[in-house]
Amino acid sequence: MLTLQRFLFEPIHKPFLLNPPSSKMPSFQQHRVWRTSIIKGAIAELEGDLELPPNVVRRKRDPNWRGGFSLGIDLGMARTGLALTKGFNIRPLTVLELRGQKLELKIINIAEQQEADEFIIGLPRSSDGKETPQSNIVRSVAGRLAVRAAERGWRVYLQDEHGTTTEAVNRMITMGLSKSSQQRKLDAYAAMMVLERYLSTSGQGTELVLPKNLELQEKLRRGPPKDADFFSDED
Repeated sequence: MLTLQRFLFEPIHKPFLLNPPSSKMPSFQQHRVWRTSIIKGAIAELEGDLELPPNVVRRKRDPNWRGGFSLGIDLGMARTGLALTKGFNIRPLTVLELRGQKLELKIINIAEQQEADEFIIGLPRSSDGKETPQSNIVRSVAGRLAVRAAERGWRVYLQDEHGTTTEAVNRMITMGLSKSSQQRKLDAYAAMMVLERYLSTSGQGTELVLPKNLELQEKLRRGPPKDADFFSDED
C-alpha cells in the first residue's frame, strides 16, 4: 500500500516511470519529465488503492460496525435541504437559505452537531441518466465541501437524485402535510429521498468525491478521530 509517508520519504524507483524520458533530451528536461511521471504514477497508485466505502456498505459487511451517521444534502440554487440517517432511521432535518462559503461552513457545523461522518449529495441527472448543467454546479460545491470534510476524516459521496423531488412531494401528500408545510419542507424531504435511495441501493452507484491533495487523502484513509462514547461497544 502506497501511503503519503512512503511517497515523500522512500527512495523513488524506475518502475514508477510512466514514460521514460528520451536520452536525446537535455538533462534538465529529462529531470522534469521524469519527476512529472513519478508524481503521476504515485497519485494513480494512491487513488487506486484508496478504498473508502460509504457507511451503508461497511454496515453490510460487518453488522457490528459502529461509525458515524449520514447527512443527506439536496443542493438548490437558493435553498439546500438536509436530512439525517441514523442506522436505517431517516428524517428530514432542515432547509438552509445560504450559499457559498457560509453554506459549506454551516453544513460542516451541522454534521459535527449530529455526529455525521459522511455526506450523501444528490447529483442531478436527466431521465436518460445524463448529467445536466446543474450537475456541474453540484460537483463544484461537492468538491469544495469534500476538502473541508477531509480535514476531519469525513467523506463526501454523490448519489443520483433523479426523481427525488417528485418522490418528496408524494411523500408529504401521503403524510397529509399542508401546502404551506410542503413548500417550506420540500428541500429537506428531497434530501431524505436521496438518503432513502442510498440505503435501498446499499450504496451502489455512489461516487466518492476525492480531494486532489495527498495529505487530505491520507486523512480520509485514517478516518475521523474516534469518540470514546459514540463508538463504544456498550449500549
